Amino acid sequence: MFDTISKEYDSINRIMTFGIDIKWRKKVINIIAQKNPKFILDIASGTGDLAILAAQKTKATNIIGADISEGMLAIGEKKITKLNLSDRIKMQVADSEDLPFSDNYFDAITVAFGVRNFENLDKGIQEIHRVLKPKGVFVVLETSIPKYPIIKQLYLLHSNILLPLFGKLFSKDPKAYTYLSKSAKKFPYGADFNNILNKNGFKEVRNLPQTMGVATIYIGNK
Repeated sequence: MFDTISKEYDSINRIMTFGIDIKWRKKVINIIAQKNPKFILDIASGTGDLAILAAQKTKATNIIGADISEGMLAIGEKKITKLNLSDRIKMQVADSEDLPFSDNYFDAITVAFGVRNFENLDKGIQEIHRVLKPKGVFVVLETSIPKYPIIKQLYLLHSNILLPLFGKLFSKDPKAYTYLSKSAKKFPYGADFNNILNKNGFKEVRNLPQTMGVATIYIGNK
């Protein structure tokens, strides 16, 4: 599915979030930058937006963008080559629930709008914990449902109607955007996801709602 929508994914993503997702991603990178990471793993990296920001905003020498979709990674590789960042960023096909990396390898790990696609959420989080160094930081950016009634209704209108509509108008695979809408609603956001991180070994877990709660940044340490 993600291979099919890879070419239009970036442009539709910008339209559907009104470009605010770029601001959220920058906050994620600012958080990991405080750790001065040298080795960074971006899981569900897609077309590499977060990996590219990590290269631009940190001094990391080794950044891996991992994703199960070869089509998305191919788009990311073109962007990375164009920006002359190929010496610092490598895109790699990898399953989040069976990561091909050694224990305690990365200083920081990020996921943006990807954990809701894990087939087995606990297993994916456990794998992330395994490959993260002690004292390393794990930061997640994911959609969430706002608490404020009016904002919540606008969010649901956007998610249930506008997102699938844009998929039908602009995507080769309209069903993909129906899936993305449904997966966002099913994701255990807020305190529920904090509990999942705690259960799978992360400490000092906290969450930072963004833009009145339409997205949330989660932070956990090993």
